[in-house]
Amino acid sequence: YELMGQPHSIIRHPDMPRVIFKVLWENLKKGNNFHAVVKNLAKSGRFYWVVTDFEIAKDENGVIVNYFARRRSVPQEVISMHIEPLYKKLLQIESASGMEFSEKYLIGFLEEKNRSYIEYIKDLMYENEKNQSTHHQSETQTQHEEEEEERGFFSRFFNR
Repeated sequence: YELMGQPHSIIRHPDMPRVIFKVLWENLKKGNNFHAVVKNLAKSGRFYWVVTDFEIAKDENGVIVNYFARRRSVPQEVISMHIEPLYKKLLQIESASGMEFSEKYLIGFLEEKNRSYIEYIKDLMYENEKNQSTHHQSETQTQHEEEEEERGFFSRFFNR
């Protein structure tokens, strides 16, 4: 209740590169759904990582009237092996040269991976999910997974 009506920046962790929020808001304002991995501050001063799935509400004229967000925790392996090193580099660049150069680095990083930011995050989460599965799957399970894959990773992840 203390956060109702407050801007998200109130819980923004100082380790978060501003460029991630820039890209996030550019996409949302264009009406594009977006998935972002974010490090937030808790009231206690501790931090927590989440992947956020945004949904955009528009009026009958197509004007954006609201944003809804669903959040889930991010596996520690994904954070420590992929997200933290990338975000640390982006933050270093922002501190030394500004957000413009941080954004150029992010664009180059994603171009090397031949992925958008959302695709990169989706791939990291999917690979982690796949690696956590230790059971061999029967044809029925495989067929079910293929049907689930058609629904989309983030739809399954956020139980939509």
